[in-house]
Amino acid sequence: MSEKKKKKGFSKKAFKKSLRIYSYLRPYRVQFGIGLFFLLLNSLGNIALPKFLGVLVDFGNESKPQAEINKVMLLLSGMLLIQAFAGFMRTNLFVRVTSKTLAAIRQSVYAHLIKLPMGFFLKRRVGELNSRITSDITILEETLTSTIASFLRNTITIIGALIFMFFISPQLTLFMLAIVPVIVLIAKYFGKFIRSLSKKMQAQIAESNTIVEETLQGVQNVKAYANEYFEIERYTKKTNEVAKTGIVGGLYRGGFSAFMTLGMTGAMASVIWRGTILIGQNKMAAGELFSFVLYTVFIAGMISGLAEVYAQLQKAIGATENLFEILDERSEEILPQQEIAPENVLNGNISFNNITFHYPTRTDIDVLKNLSLNIDSNKLIALVGPSGAGKSTIVNILLRYYELKEGQLLLNGKESKDIPLTELRSQIAVVPQDVFLFGGTIRENIAYGKLGASEEEIIEAAKQANAWTFIQSFPEGLDCIVGERGIQLSGGQRQRLAIARAVLKNPRILVLDEATSSLDSESERLVQEALEKLMKGRTSIVIAHRLATIRKADQIIVLDNGQIIQQGTHEELIDDTSGLYSALSELQFAG
Repeated sequence: MSEKKKKKGFSKKAFKKSLRIYSYLRPYRVQFGIGLFFLLLNSLGNIALPKFLGVLVDFGNESKPQAEINKVMLLLSGMLLIQAFAGFMRTNLFVRVTSKTLAAIRQSVYAHLIKLPMGFFLKRRVGELNSRITSDITILEETLTSTIASFLRNTITIIGALIFMFFISPQLTLFMLAIVPVIVLIAKYFGKFIRSLSKKMQAQIAESNTIVEETLQGVQNVKAYANEYFEIERYTKKTNEVAKTGIVGGLYRGGFSAFMTLGMTGAMASVIWRGTILIGQNKMAAGELFSFVLYTVFIAGMISGLAEVYAQLQKAIGATENLFEILDERSEEILPQQEIAPENVLNGNISFNNITFHYPTRTDIDVLKNLSLNIDSNKLIALVGPSGAGKSTIVNILLRYYELKEGQLLLNGKESKDIPLTELRSQIAVVPQDVFLFGGTIRENIAYGKLGASEEEIIEAAKQANAWTFIQSFPEGLDCIVGERGIQLSGGQRQRLAIARAVLKNPRILVLDEATSSLDSESERLVQEALEKLMKGRTSIVIAHRLATIRKADQIIVLDNGQIIQQGTHEELIDDTSGLYSALSELQFAG
């Protein structure tokens, strides 16, 4: 019993959530209202058509003058012209409103998605999120353009037809209505399964899209490990699951459609049989029976159409629910970049006070344990230690990718949470080991550090990053396309573009995360020279496994298991032969 209640409540909640889409439709409600007016006009034409045709039949039976028959035909032709015009206007207006509404939804979902905290992206895959913006909104497009119109048109036509039928023959109308409750019950029964299967299919499509996106993004790894057929098999398996779910859904829809055809055809035959008896008893005219049969056909078609409409609406409710699940996630307080308020300008002093931290997806593992660390302005600080020691986590906390539950992060002596997030991050630059470049030009990638930078500023940044020489070697220069994730450039070239981007940003705090670890000797020399220029006059935090690159650090912090176990200069730590740093140094330099 409790399970049934739970499902029912879920259904109501999902439907209520789907109604929130009206907020995006509201700016275009006048156009939508006019579209509904033409929809009503079109539906009234459908309702009146059988009546006019029935009158023509009766006029023929009664041998009415040709002039009267022509008059009815003229009225019928005029009605059909109005109906055609109304249909055109309804479709045109609904498409206009839908296009604008969906653009607003896409913009809203993307704008919200890009402002969500890192914790959200730990739990969701890129392919799935991409499917939400593409597949789910495509479903909404069909729903807003045609499904809602079909639902309203069918409903209006059924109600209007029943009213006309009742006036023609209450007895025959009640006879025909005997099957409607059965159809409604079966529609509800089938609809429940169709909805669950549709939602399952949407989830499976999202999973298959994830496979495509991940394998194409990592196509070099796929090929390097010769795993093409493994990925083909993985995608085949997932798409076969989609097909299987679709086939099961088709069985339910096919069964429903078959029953509707059988039920409504039988009902129509019964209506004609009963109407023929009434004609024989002089209780009905032949034209009235003709109109009644046409109305029965209309109702049969409309109710059959409602099955598909109902299935599509269920899909739309599921798609809307998925989209609003994203929109209901709490976003970061991101503001447009503007001039930094004087009180929020960083001087480079950083303090981590008694910080204990775990990631949202690993609540049972503390990555940092009661960690305290003071970093003075304009100093070069190095973080070393084994993998998983917490080095990158310190940087993630500095950038406020995750909010602290225990402890404090102080910048300029004030809590970091009191500095607007946009102003905080705009004063910190990160040069990572795995540089991400956008697929556009070199110019666009460098200018990402300072939107609207002049060409002179971009060139100067490239020179400081030791990148200008190789940029000039390309025929297109700054306008050279770097390809997906910078695939057309070498590792050292990508790294130097990342440094040029950081130079252009002119940060107060610089973070270097294994920035030279994967480079050859010549590339490392050029990158290291560029980094040394970049670090001057700012607080720098270097994460390093290769200890040779951090000998000049003002202070080296040795981390292990989320705690600081040593700190000091290179010489001080080397002298402590019992410490982890000395052991790591001996291993590396001996090698």
